[in-house]
Amino acid sequence: MAKKGQKFKVWTAEEKYKIITPIINLEESLSQISKKTGINTSMLHSWTNLYKEKGIDGLKNKKKPGNPLSKYSNKKCLTKEEQLEYENMKLRIENEMLKKGYLMKEDGTYVKFTK
Repeated sequence: MAKKGQKFKVWTAEEKYKIITPIINLEESLSQISKKTGINTSMLHSWTNLYKEKGIDGLKNKKKPGNPLSKYSNKKCLTKEEQLEYENMKLRIENEMLKKGYLMKEDGTYVKFTK
């Protein structure tokens, strides 16, 4: 079970391919690779299926992990372009929240709107 604040390993497509190559070539079994690498057999099974269906592109991560705003909020000196991107992203998030029926208070917190 995941612990609070735990960082998960993000595997690149090349790393995944290197790990599952012996499975695809029938050199080693899923359980042998699992014991060797410490990766769950179900994860290895899903990687091999993705590779068989879509090739190396199937192993690529669908989205980048993490909070997209953190890249801007952690910097002290933002360029003008980065300031505009940060403001734009905040406005998009606010817009999505309003579409879902949330209202923003003066202090910047959201409250669910009910009739």
